[in-house]
Formats: sequence, C-alpha cells, structure tokens
Amino acid sequence: MEDWVYRALARWPNVPALYGWLSLDARGRWRIQGELISRPQIIDTINANYAVDERGCWFFQNGPQRGYVALETAPWVLDVDGEGVLRTHSGLAVEQPGPVLLDEHGGLWAGTEHGPASFAADALPWALEQLTEGGQPLDEEGLARALALPGGRAAALCWQGPHAPITIGRVDRASVGARLGFVPVPTPPERF
Repeated sequence: MEDWVYRALARWPNVPALYGWLSLDARGRWRIQGELISRPQIIDTINANYAVDERGCWFFQNGPQRGYVALETAPWVLDVDGEGVLRTHSGLAVEQPGPVLLDEHGGLWAGTEHGPASFAADALPWALEQLTEGGQPLDEEGLARALALPGGRAAALCWQGPHAPITIGRVDRASVGARLGFVPVPTPPERF
C-alpha cells in the first residue's frame, strides 16, 4: 500500500469499513454502486491499495477507511498480453499459476502468487488452448467429459501453458471461493 494510506491509518485508526459500495466485475473493471469507474487515477489508486484480510475478504484501503469489494468472479481477473504473459486486471505478471480449476460452465480459475483469479472472457480461448488431454490438444469431446465431472474431481486435463504442467481440477462455481480461499461478497464480521 501507498505511504499516505499508512499515515491516514495512524491518524484515524477506528474508521468503520464500508460494505456494498465497491465491486470488481468479471472483466476486471472496478465499479462503485454498479457504475463503472473510468478515471485512470482512481483505478490506479484502487489497484495500488487493494489487499485481503484474514477472513479472505478483499478490500480497497482508502486512507483510514476500508471499502470491501464484492467480487463477480475472483479477486484477480486474468488476461493474456501480446507476449503470452498472464496478467492480472491491474497489470501484475503471473509467474506461478496453480492450481487451475475448471467449473461446470467452462470457466477457468487459478491460484496465483497474487491471490485467487478467474480468466476474463477474452482470455478464455487462449487459456483453453493451453489444456491437453492425454498429451493431445483438448477437443470438444474432452472438454465435454471434463465439464460433466462432479465438482471436486480431478479432470483428465493438464495445463500446458507457462509453468506447466498443472493437473486441472473440476470445481462447482458455487464453491470456488471456498476452494481458493476468498469471500466473494464480504459482510461485516459478527459481533458477540
């Protein structure tokens, strides 16, 4: 996080957190109360001060106040650049993908050194090209077999992209957060 955030936290340590205002959509775009944030300066500030708490809830630390983020898919959204490098929605290079998971709708998810991620729709064709079955490029029948598996099973697929090979697991979309360790829609902690 940026230095100004630490200074603000020291000055005002007990500012209540916000929930339900900020979200990250499946394309890696920030939204405030559903409206797309388009100013590059605001996007850069959010990206630079984006973190996770001990519960697996992702937030933007806006000075002394935490704004928890509702995630349409995952905390990071992956795309691939012109060089074939996976990058997060904020531009961070992904050096260590894995595990890689396939959901029942054909969505791909990955753990990364930055945290849990989903593949943006634009990156999905490239990502699916990285999958093999029995050492051969994945075809439609192989994909259909993998999609038909129940969640929690290993698929007979392998990721052959950078830092390969990685065995693909089948996951139900509803359990991706629990499997990769994040809370899709944070709520205030219960107080006793």
